[in-house]
Amino acid sequence: MITECILQVRTYECDSYGHVNNAIYLNYLEYARYEFLKAINFDYPAFIKAGYGIFVAHLEIDYKKQAYPDDLLTIQTRPLKKGAVSGTLAQKILRDKESIVEAFVTWACVNTEGIPSKLPPQWNVPGLMPED
Repeated sequence: MITECILQVRTYECDSYGHVNNAIYLNYLEYARYEFLKAINFDYPAFIKAGYGIFVAHLEIDYKKQAYPDDLLTIQTRPLKKGAVSGTLAQKILRDKESIVEAFVTWACVNTEGIPSKLPPQWNVPGLMPED
């Protein structure tokens, strides 16, 4: 399952070179991951309330092209792999179907102490699994 969300680059996200600052892309990717969770019916607020969290354990990002103020960006998110405690998502940021950022994000389920924990069954939703 691939989910998509769209956002528009805001001027304050740009650096002195006039394009989106590299660190801002991390915010875009995080926003898209939350939208992904909503799209697959993963109730993240209830997950937090139950004493769990999803931490980013590893992030690999490739910057391909710059984005500029007012660009409309589409962010795609899809699951690549899933284990009992962690998984990996592939994310792309596109401008007019051109890939400008590609990322691989490894997440881990943690308990209230921040210790890796098996994902509880009620949150082990099918959308977290990659499609064959």
